[in-house]
Amino acid sequence: MARLNDWRRSSRPGTLVRAVARLCGQSFDASDLYHPTRHRIWDLTCTPHRQSIFPAVPPLALAVLLTAVCAMVSPALAQTDVNDAHVTPREVEKPKELPTEVAKKEVVTGGLSAHVRPLKVDVDLVLVPVTITDPLNRLVTGLDKENFQLFEGNSPQDIKTFSSEDAPVSLGVIFDSSGSMSSKMEQAKDAVVEFFKTANPQDEFFMITFSDEPEEVSDFTSSVNEIQDKLVYAVPRKRTALLDAIYMGISKMRQAKYPKKALLIISDGGDNHSRYTENEIKALVKEADVMIYAIGIYDRYFASQEERLGPALLSEITELTGGRAFTIDNPNDLADVATKIGIELRNQYVLGYHPAKIVRDGKWRKIKVKLLPPKGLPPLRVYARMGYYAPVE
Repeated sequence: MARLNDWRRSSRPGTLVRAVARLCGQSFDASDLYHPTRHRIWDLTCTPHRQSIFPAVPPLALAVLLTAVCAMVSPALAQTDVNDAHVTPREVEKPKELPTEVAKKEVVTGGLSAHVRPLKVDVDLVLVPVTITDPLNRLVTGLDKENFQLFEGNSPQDIKTFSSEDAPVSLGVIFDSSGSMSSKMEQAKDAVVEFFKTANPQDEFFMITFSDEPEEVSDFTSSVNEIQDKLVYAVPRKRTALLDAIYMGISKMRQAKYPKKALLIISDGGDNHSRYTENEIKALVKEADVMIYAIGIYDRYFASQEERLGPALLSEITELTGGRAFTIDNPNDLADVATKIGIELRNQYVLGYHPAKIVRDGKWRKIKVKLLPPKGLPPLRVYARMGYYAPVE
């Protein structure tokens, strides 16, 4: 039994006290030896005894007995050895050593950090969200596992898991609040509201606005109203740091609760004020297990080179992740497109496979999804992530 000891004691004094107790005609309890008020030693399983173990005996006899006990106890205490202790210290498990390399923290406000450990996919199970559309850009649902083929490189893979259920999603909204959004701001805010109307009750959300630099205006929350309340304060101003905002959104997804993750970008064009380059962001989204959707609100006449390149930029970034970019020229169409994206996220197929050949070399693995549609259907289009980076041992 564990006792909290102030010092070690030999087992021999207990024997001596038992002998004295027998001479006095009294019973002995171990808790008398370790009485809390006498020795500051507490037995967690014993009840303290208030009655002394020494009976009322003649003074002369008591003096003789005490003298004998002292003479025997003193050498015993002096000869106490560590190995003679009957209380075994509890073994405390040593804390595990932390990895030598620790991922750098992101700078949420006041700038961004380029030193980020790449997101890697666990090669034990690779999950591939897939969206199927018809020639009219309408969703196709109701397909089965047998209608899909998966390839990693040129090697066919056995689909181990298949799902088309509405699973909870970790969602981030990347909202353009630059000066060029002045004439479209209210419609863009309405689009976010409509997008959230398609949400699952278990979903979680965060929001980043950007102009000269990105700013996280809402942490992960399950409250749609909280996001909408923060959106009210978005005011169009300054320039457009779109790439930096995508970087911050991908980094924020490291805190996501659900394996299914998606970003929705609402912007009116290209980038003209980011620290990160287009190639750096493309490399980042390839490493991240995050689907990206975008709604591009473009004017009929582009005022700058950045705006002319805006549609192609968003299209290339979203396709790398298996998402899509929607282009509109009428801000009044924003809400309908946002609703469509929300519904699409709820009606995806998720294919899971274990790579036939597992090599932890950190290299890019290409993924291709082929469709074997039922007879009678028109040509269908497949949207799926293009690959992933394998971990490094």
